[in-house]
Amino acid sequence: MTMALQQLKSHLWNCAEILRGSAVDRTDWKAYILPLLFFKRICDVWDEELAEATQLFGDIDPVDFPEVHRFSVPEGCHWRDVRETSANIGAALSRAMREIERANPKTLYRVFGAADWGNRDMLTDEILKDLIEGLSEVGLGNAAVGTDILGDAYEYLIGKFADITKRKKAGEFYTPRSVVRMMVDMLAPKEGESIYDPACGTGGMLLGAIAHVRQAGGDPRTFFGKIHGQEKNLVTASIARMNLVLHGIEDYQIVREDTLRNPAFTDSSTGGLATFDCVIANPPFSLKEWGREIWENDPWGRAAFGLPPNSYGDYAWVQHMVASMAAGKGRMAVVLPQGALFRKAAEGQIRRQLLEQDLVETIIGLAPNIFYGTSLAPAIMILRRTKPAARQKKVLIVDASTLFRKGRAQNFLDPEHAQTIVQWVQDFQDVQDRAKVVDLADIRAEDWTLNISRYVLPPIADDIPPLPEAIAAFKSALADARAAEDQLREILTTGGWLT
Repeated sequence: MTMALQQLKSHLWNCAEILRGSAVDRTDWKAYILPLLFFKRICDVWDEELAEATQLFGDIDPVDFPEVHRFSVPEGCHWRDVRETSANIGAALSRAMREIERANPKTLYRVFGAADWGNRDMLTDEILKDLIEGLSEVGLGNAAVGTDILGDAYEYLIGKFADITKRKKAGEFYTPRSVVRMMVDMLAPKEGESIYDPACGTGGMLLGAIAHVRQAGGDPRTFFGKIHGQEKNLVTASIARMNLVLHGIEDYQIVREDTLRNPAFTDSSTGGLATFDCVIANPPFSLKEWGREIWENDPWGRAAFGLPPNSYGDYAWVQHMVASMAAGKGRMAVVLPQGALFRKAAEGQIRRQLLEQDLVETIIGLAPNIFYGTSLAPAIMILRRTKPAARQKKVLIVDASTLFRKGRAQNFLDPEHAQTIVQWVQDFQDVQDRAKVVDLADIRAEDWTLNISRYVLPPIADDIPPLPEAIAAFKSALADARAAEDQLREILTTGGWLT
């Protein structure tokens, strides 16, 4: 019987909480639980494939018929082999994962990350045994869980791990799904287009693009070979690769490398960067020491609009993404801190040139505290290689800062908020107190700032009193404050604390 999503989520999280009894810091749980889940999935599917082949062909030796399997599981490296291990379980796990990676170099190279399974001070045999037994109760083959359900459960775990970091590291690898969906809907990827995320984290943006096409009735198989991502963090890059496979995407390229210093995707025919139809990213905000020394003589020519300052890498990401946009229909969406919309000096010059080249199409200001890892109010910048005629020399500026649901520790952009914003962007029209289509001439008159409040003013509240009443209330409050100060001074003097 296929397991319901909520049941699977609950069981997987119960397994994760077994790590509470270990020395593994909660912020690092993901590095252990997610590879373990993936290992179990590979072995369960391998068992199903073997059973199906046996039913068709009789007793077969798996070694003689490797083509019946999506992934090769070497002898002695199956989940049950580790489960039957009585001592040094971490070493057995590590060996099994490394051998599976070696047996599948094109698809699973370094996919399990770099968790230290053999460190018995971190993970005792007892805790590992509990983890393995807990996961052994869950069937993760195709008969037990559909690809979509398992992928959704996997992303649920990623979100839970982001929550328990208490906002400390989560922004490095997790973007709220509502924001991902909104950005993807604004770019509207089509069947067969190429998708690229230069700061791909756990792969949510890439999966969002695939889901967009599937929900529109398209065939996600047309993306095979056209999904590309790069991520600096080894654990996070490994999670992205597992995430894609668990969602049924196996023909992709995720490279673990520093994008700004060493871009992975290049085009030998042009001598420049490879280009893509849709480029989408939530890069780290205002990255310091991002590689300016390399960009001073960047071999890929990414500093075409100017050299960003060493202390703010935001426009390095923007220019890398611009250089990665395909000619014609290429478009991009990037999350930035709102300071990048109005800071001057080098960033102001870069912003001016992007505007003068008519690449900037839309600016959206979101509410504060909706991203993991930062309480800042973010902005989304949409650029297009070639704008439609009606949008040329114009920029849509949207103030969506009031569209959110307030939470105890964090604000939330709900689907209905995201859909409203997407509709405004698609309509590309003025919306009272919310959005304004601004001519480049007007932006030039404002010294090329994209500060949202320069163009879209918040509505005046109905409860603002007339000026004479406001002045009277201010004078009354000031008198009360002075009287309170006099009373405090008298008490302090009488008590001898003030002379």
